[in-house]
Amino acid sequence: MNRLKNLVVNRQRSQRKAVFLLLMFEFLSLSLALIYNIESIETTDFITYLVLLVSTIVSTMILRKISKSDVILLMIVNMLFSIGVAIIYRLDPALGKRQLQYYLFGLLMFFVTYLILRSNQSWHKLSKVYFGISVLLFLITLVFGSYLGGAKNWIFIGNISIQPSEFIKVPLAFYIASFYTHYNEYAKKPFGKYYMNLVVYIFIGFLFLQKDLGTALIFFGTMILSQFVYDKDRKLIILNMLAMILGSIVAYFLFSHVRVRVATWKDPWSDIDVTGYQITQALFAMASGGLFGSGIGLGRPDYIPVAESDFIFSAICEEMGIFMGIAVVLLFMILVYRAIKISLIQKDKFYSILAFVIGILFALQTFIILGGVLKLIPLTGVTLPFISQGGSSMIAGFILLGCLQYCGEEVKYGDEINEE
Repeated sequence: MNRLKNLVVNRQRSQRKAVFLLLMFEFLSLSLALIYNIESIETTDFITYLVLLVSTIVSTMILRKISKSDVILLMIVNMLFSIGVAIIYRLDPALGKRQLQYYLFGLLMFFVTYLILRSNQSWHKLSKVYFGISVLLFLITLVFGSYLGGAKNWIFIGNISIQPSEFIKVPLAFYIASFYTHYNEYAKKPFGKYYMNLVVYIFIGFLFLQKDLGTALIFFGTMILSQFVYDKDRKLIILNMLAMILGSIVAYFLFSHVRVRVATWKDPWSDIDVTGYQITQALFAMASGGLFGSGIGLGRPDYIPVAESDFIFSAICEEMGIFMGIAVVLLFMILVYRAIKISLIQKDKFYSILAFVIGILFALQTFIILGGVLKLIPLTGVTLPFISQGGSSMIAGFILLGCLQYCGEEVKYGDEINEE
């Protein structure tokens, strides 16, 4: 009994130390960002500064009160956000203040999602609802969407822009978890074990119509990795991998912006002033930052087009150093590790699978954008979760995080879905 108490006390001390270190990092990095913009500083900048510091601590304290699960997930995300918002604020204070608004709304959705999941015991039974919500969002995008960066994946309502494909990741994760929770029931139906494949292929078909190939790659990868863990049909996995390769080839010949990105990935130096300008400037920036960085405000990340979004990792490496870039990668690795650990210890089958799928979604999105920035793979236009500037990605990420937080709880119900 005493040993258990000591473990709890030690964990609480570790969490307090982690919150203190996070607070110190935010204080130092945002102070430097404010100093850099000292000539144009306003009262709202100080308010933004204080709100960010307070919200980080308060959100952790609230979560500790209402959740029996570990609060490390939220602390990891708060750290990732702090790294990103410091660079965004340094680049453009207006974007930094807007990013804080997205963060606060994302935090609200995190707690709302967590409480909603606690209020219902039948999420594993709503596969048709998840499919219907996804199709509705796709149809809305096709009808009302606008092209941006070669893909029709944005809806503009006045000054507000929404990317529905980011939010479709949530019902996708729930659908996959529901499908494999009731896999034995589906397998008894004609072609029942192929239902998930059909649904995901419908989603990918919509994404092809929107030319949103980055999200299509994430959906494809999530389906294949889920099948690798939960499906015994290895031939189906191979067929899906071949379909993904074939789809990539078809996309290359169908869409001109894909051919441009592949050509830029192969040899950006041949057209360094036009198509290769963005990636080469990003590589120059990371190289010039060195191990420890030039310091916030002392680099030139503004030379990189869209540095606050797609190429924020390059800006981080230039001004905070390669070591900070490694720290970002490690934080994402810990986040995915925690998701898989939750999946392994969760006794309820539905929430176990849901935790795994959410971890895979975070892992794939991070790998795809970092791979593009580091010139390991062609650029796809996805954002770096919780770091890149943008509201849709931030809010959808916090909704998924709220789901993952609840997956770490001890679920008392659902005996009928734990049957093999």
